[in-house]
Amino acid sequence: MKPQPPVPCPCGRPLSYAACCGRHHAGIPAADAESLMRSRYSAYVLGLEDYLLATWHASTRPAALDLAVGPQPKWLGLELKARTEADDTATVEFVARCRVGGRAQRLHEQSRFVREAGRWYYVDAATN
Repeated sequence: MKPQPPVPCPCGRPLSYAACCGRHHAGIPAADAESLMRSRYSAYVLGLEDYLLATWHASTRPAALDLAVGPQPKWLGLELKARTEADDTATVEFVARCRVGGRAQRLHEQSRFVREAGRWYYVDAATN
């Protein structure tokens, strides 16, 4: 039997899922806000609600996400537009593409992040 090629990471980096976002999903903290944003995108692709909630800052975290409710998006890709980081705060601007019920959609967002006790957390976002 031939070995299977590594599964590419949904976030779009040229790494395998295991070497990229899979590490964060397994418990290794993201080194920076961009890595956290990418791992959160991959968590949406894979339906990892627990990870999304665990990386959401307590001040803005919802009680639940219910990703399985309603039509399921088919995530198509992620494009990083800009990022800024200063001390323990950061913003990451990105465009995520998906298809819901046969209709293509774009989510253009500027996400805010904060670092507490050495871990990055998603706070909130402004959509464009």
